[in-house]
Amino acid sequence: MKPLIGISCSYDHKEGRYFLAEAYVKSIIKAGGLPVILPGAAGITEVGTYLASLQGILLAGGGDVDPAYFDEEPQPGLGEITPERDKFEITLIKGALRKKIPVLGICRGIQVLNVACGGTVIQHIPAEIKKPLKHSQNAPRWYPTHEVFIEKSSLLGQVVKTDTLKVNSFHHQAVKETAPGFKVSSFSSDGIIEAVENPKYQFLLGIQWHPECMTEKDDKSRMLFSAFINAAKNY
Repeated sequence: MKPLIGISCSYDHKEGRYFLAEAYVKSIIKAGGLPVILPGAAGITEVGTYLASLQGILLAGGGDVDPAYFDEEPQPGLGEITPERDKFEITLIKGALRKKIPVLGICRGIQVLNVACGGTVIQHIPAEIKKPLKHSQNAPRWYPTHEVFIEKSSLLGQVVKTDTLKVNSFHHQAVKETAPGFKVSSFSSDGIIEAVENPKYQFLLGIQWHPECMTEKDDKSRMLFSAFINAAKNY
């Protein structure tokens, strides 16, 4: 039986619509899962019901996390925040971890995962990091533009079976201080954290790049989704 994977989505409060890039859905299906899009702003009271049915959670990319969640004032460079989505995803993450449901966080997903568990976020990389790499590429979404270094003994290293990887990059925020119990499993040459995980859980992994955009052309991206779906099958 295919595991049911809940995917968080973006919310446009101006137009009153939910939206999600189809690459997330396609990548879950190709890996053997059954995707369900979770409308956060409408579903905050239904988190428990969602979690009772799901075998995995995919936290998709999107806008910035409200710095109020990590006790900071908004800094220049902070982008648009969505209070409804923040509240829903943080509630969802905490519930999923209590039940030890496998979680994969992508781009914004790694950041909100870290914040939900007590970590912090760099609000705008160019303002806080000296000589950063270009982390918001002007290239096709499937094309890898910079290298990341991976701890081979980590969950991520065991999944992709390499200690270096070329990845795509579409972000201006990043994990700053990791949440208690979290381990850094990947970083780029400018020191930006590219992946975190928590060994306490069967599968709790956040990555800063977008493997869902690369699964058509990249074996390592397919391996990431396969590992996530296998963990969901074993939940």
